[in-house]
Amino acid sequence: MAKIVILGAGYGGMAAAVELEQAGLPFTLVNKHEYHYFTTLLHEPAGGRNEFEQYYVNLHDVLRRESSTVQLDVVKELRPKENKVLTERGELTYDYAVVALGNAPEFFGIPGMKEHALLLRSLETARQIHDHVERAFATYHEDRDESKLRVLVGGAGLTGVELCGELAEWLPELAGRYGVPFSKVELVNIEAAPTILPMLSDELRAAAESALQKKGVKLLTGVAITKVLRDQVELKTGEVIDAKTIIWTGGVRANPLLAAAGLQTDPRGRAVVNAYLQAVEHANVFVIGDSASFPGEDGRPLPPTGQAATQMGDHAAKNLANLLHGRALEPFRFVNLGTLASIGHEFGVGSVKGLHAVGVSASLMKEASKVKYLWSLGGLRMVSLKRGQLKRKGS
Repeated sequence: MAKIVILGAGYGGMAAAVELEQAGLPFTLVNKHEYHYFTTLLHEPAGGRNEFEQYYVNLHDVLRRESSTVQLDVVKELRPKENKVLTERGELTYDYAVVALGNAPEFFGIPGMKEHALLLRSLETARQIHDHVERAFATYHEDRDESKLRVLVGGAGLTGVELCGELAEWLPELAGRYGVPFSKVELVNIEAAPTILPMLSDELRAAAESALQKKGVKLLTGVAITKVLRDQVELKTGEVIDAKTIIWTGGVRANPLLAAAGLQTDPRGRAVVNAYLQAVEHANVFVIGDSASFPGEDGRPLPPTGQAATQMGDHAAKNLANLLHGRALEPFRFVNLGTLASIGHEFGVGSVKGLHAVGVSASLMKEASKVKYLWSLGGLRMVSLKRGQLKRKGS
């Protein structure tokens, strides 16, 4: 039996693991944590909407066959020429590998950004943001703090906008809880590009901007951050903004292990793959999700989204099964199901299969997508299991 390793349990890695398990193929999944968290929803608990337990599933609740091995470990080095992976626990050899190592933050060379900004990348960092914001309110004293209690979010893509939507609804609650005059509170979203949410139409962007502004978010577009200090950012305009909380959502690049392994990569460090999602130099290495450079219909690499990673993971696993059974490989074709952005609990904007949605309807679609994703991990069993866990938690 061929030895298969999957590196990473993000959206792509989980999709590949679920497909391989259903196909009855043994594998080892290497992941830092014993759980899979919902990266695209982390703005919700970070911004105070729900408890963190709603945003992850235990790997063993998804992968239940004895032939599916979960190894809690950290990948340190890829050696594709030797069919080896070096981890903190030692060395893994493989016949086939599925590389789903996700991304790393892109700071664009902005001095101080890496050192002083909070990031929204994992359950841990979401907790850090949540706790940092609440601590800022808990320790604010009007008589000593003359400046604004300002939260600044850099980047107005999906993550930045959705986080601002959550924070806009949470900050008034925190102000009341800790006795902070709301006139002292300010939430700012800064974007170097001319507009927010560039993946959406002008109409949907306008609706999103209007919703954010009605919630009290101060939008600064076409303005680049040039330097970050501990409690301060400098802008290209020369303006300096003080902020007790600085969060960066402005970009990602691929995991640096890919380039270090000698794989052919694009300018963002993503491994170049062929039509079947194989690394161009190694037919036994499939690269998926944010780790892969695969051209979309416009010729540019697919953006780092959860739906792209999930589709790639599922397809790579099917092609791996095809290889093992002597069947022809199938080229990957990304099906863009659309984009939904939540702006708080009850408002959203987006496009699903070409149809625009604004307001409560978009918000309901977003909620439905959460259940749909749980279903993809384990059908009714997984949906019932998760809801049962949440019910026991709240009882």
